[in-house]
Amino acid sequence: MKSLPQEPDRPEPDPSGFTRRSFLKGVGAGALAAGALGAPRVSAKGAPQERKAGALLGPDPVPVLLELNGKKVALPLEPRVTLIDALRNHLDLTGAKKVCDRATCGACTVLIDGKAAYACTVLAIEAQGRKIETVEGLAEANGGLAKMQRCFVENDAQQCGFCTPGFVMACESFRRAHPQAARAEVVEGLGGNLCRCGTYHGVTQAVLDAIAGGK
Repeated sequence: MKSLPQEPDRPEPDPSGFTRRSFLKGVGAGALAAGALGAPRVSAKGAPQERKAGALLGPDPVPVLLELNGKKVALPLEPRVTLIDALRNHLDLTGAKKVCDRATCGACTVLIDGKAAYACTVLAIEAQGRKIETVEGLAEANGGLAKMQRCFVENDAQQCGFCTPGFVMACESFRRAHPQAARAEVVEGLGGNLCRCGTYHGVTQAVLDAIAGGK
């Protein structure tokens, strides 16, 4: 008859009371304390307080300065806030739409330093020191529509209109970079934006009409 396997000897407890569990607990508590001490604070009035050099950012709001549509805008934001949320929820600029929130549809497209960018993938704090343009900023000084916006209207390049602001900004970025583009180049260049209504023909023609000699 086979004997049952012997249970391995348990290690004797450390007389000092130090264990792996207590070590991990101590490390976790220390990290939380360090983060809390290093995080910048906001006063009761909402004004960001000055933080020391090398201090950790967050989780509380920190001062963020954005150059938006030609104007400087300062506001306190948590470092985790994306640019699309800052625009819509903190600045009431609702042109850029938050749809997929994972850089696949292009509805949140804005221009950063003249190039099309998904606002849902950029942290607002990362956009500091860069020129940000939204669809609201394209309007001409007299309050009328910009050239690209007029071309969208003339070519019926929108139906429900939900994707239109992102398309307009992507088209504007493309027009600036490719002033002599052909139709095939326009179609390829706008591949990062989706229209569920299928107005791609109108969008393409709007770009061709907006660029030099495109009509």
